[in-house]
Amino acid sequence: MSELSFEQMLDESFKTIRNGEVVEGTIIDVKPDEIILNIGYKSDGILTKNEYSNNPVDDLTQEVKVGDTMEVKVLKVNDGDGQVVLTYKRLATEKGNERLREAYENKEVLKAKVTQILGGGLCVNMEEARVFIPASLVSDSYEKDLSKYDGMEIEFVISEFNPRRNRVIGDRRQLLVAERAEKQKELFAKLKVGDVVEGVVKNVTDFGAFVDLGGVDGLLHISEMSWGRVENPKKVFQTGETLRVLVKDINDTKVALSLKFPETNPWANAAEQFAVGSIVVGRVARMTDFGAFVELAPGIDALLHVSQISRAHVEKPSDVLTVGEEVTAKVVDLNEVDKKISLSMKVLEQEAPEEEYYDDEYADDEYADDEYVDDEAYDEDVEAYDEMDEEDVVEEELPEYEEVEEAE
Repeated sequence: MSELSFEQMLDESFKTIRNGEVVEGTIIDVKPDEIILNIGYKSDGILTKNEYSNNPVDDLTQEVKVGDTMEVKVLKVNDGDGQVVLTYKRLATEKGNERLREAYENKEVLKAKVTQILGGGLCVNMEEARVFIPASLVSDSYEKDLSKYDGMEIEFVISEFNPRRNRVIGDRRQLLVAERAEKQKELFAKLKVGDVVEGVVKNVTDFGAFVDLGGVDGLLHISEMSWGRVENPKKVFQTGETLRVLVKDINDTKVALSLKFPETNPWANAAEQFAVGSIVVGRVARMTDFGAFVELAPGIDALLHVSQISRAHVEKPSDVLTVGEEVTAKVVDLNEVDKKISLSMKVLEQEAPEEEYYDDEYADDEYADDEYVDDEAYDEDVEAYDEMDEEDVVEEELPEYEEVEEAE
């Protein structure tokens, strides 16, 4: 038998490798864009920057150093130049997918850093395996801008696992929903009507503001924002603003809130401040055909009936008054129970000469009499005022929470 040449013996001393095989190597050189490993084969292995990680890497010398050992996978035994082409990221992805499969089967909560913001959601890498979290599963409420999650470490579960189709879906929303439900349970157990609590404005709509009380959203309806009138909630409150609010009502999972604290009720001192016979100054807030509503203080509107505007005949209030105009009048009636005040400007006017006052043009006018509330027409208008005012201040039913999603 002939003796083996030195070259043959050297070749036989090296192990045989195949494409797809997992091997361990020692780093013998590192360059910014490639790593050279001794894998115990007759040729060294080359690991390029593209095959190192699924995450962007600028300089491999900042990632590894000579002497480190790595487990890699063989892509090509011979790339045509006698070099062995290796991959690290694909082996890591396989291991990561196995980890995700176990988490999917066990419904395990995972934590990873967001590596990419896409138009339709977020991407996170779990041990080099990519997980996509659709925008609809990122939060328990709609979020148009997801940029705040860039680089953030978040928790999620795997809701769909199909690595063959490269489809591994994460879900953060169900964790937030479950956490919120637990907080709601704890909060409702201790929350009572009449409590004063602190919350953060979460969303402002045309009909009110939703305030996060710490796991429970309460509705601060426009009618409960002030003792006075609020025309546009969006001009009064801003998202993220902290408020101290009064719990007005609790109905199942709905909480009605108010900023109308009893101690600030303008009607508390109305009997003294606007006593019958007192002269007051107010601002015309709004008008109807039968009278003008005059704001005497925030939350206190008084009726100036059309018959009490002037001794001269007034067809309708808008003929002589304008909204926002300041007027001086006398309080002629106050009803604390129904929160009604009636005013008269007419009684402050100097009485006109008898022949002028009883001019034929007004002799038969139903409002020509200088007496205050004693004719049927006036009573009918006041009844209309009562009905209108009640409709104006009566609390509206809380809108269904589906309305919020539309508003958002």
